[in-house]
Amino acid sequence: MINEQIRDREVRVIGEDGQVIGIMSSRDALKLAKEAELDLVKIAPQAKPPVCKIIDYGKYRYELARKEKEARKKQKTMEIKEVRLSPNIDTNDLNTKVNQARKFLTHGDKVKVTLRFRGRELAHVEQTKGILDEFAEKLSDIAVIDKPAKFEGRSMIMFLTEKR
Repeated sequence: MINEQIRDREVRVIGEDGQVIGIMSSRDALKLAKEAELDLVKIAPQAKPPVCKIIDYGKYRYELARKEKEARKKQKTMEIKEVRLSPNIDTNDLNTKVNQARKFLTHGDKVKVTLRFRGRELAHVEQTKGILDEFAEKLSDIAVIDKPAKFEGRSMIMFLTEKR
């Protein structure tokens, strides 16, 4: 809220140089801001009394946008990479998929390991859970199980994340 939008009886005013001027009515604070040819901006509306600062509003908005942009730049987005397996996978194929998942984990991504069942393979679900356990075992040096193996539709899904 700025200038005339501030409807509080009393506000704590901070000057343009950062000095605390004191508690006064919002009308008086607005007069001070007008004399300095600046805006009265409510900075902390939840405080008792609300805190207002005498600053250039356009400059204030620019600074906020710049800080937000910097925070977004430093933020690391975590992607989910998927590795698909089948119940009758051979050991060398499993090792290849493990190496692929290891590469994803070292880049800082989450890995979704999907064991897909087709046709009659659904009858032997208990025997194939060991494949996901073996997969997690081979990556146990750099990864930890985020979500354990769970059945969803025709596939069993497990999530792995990098150890901290």
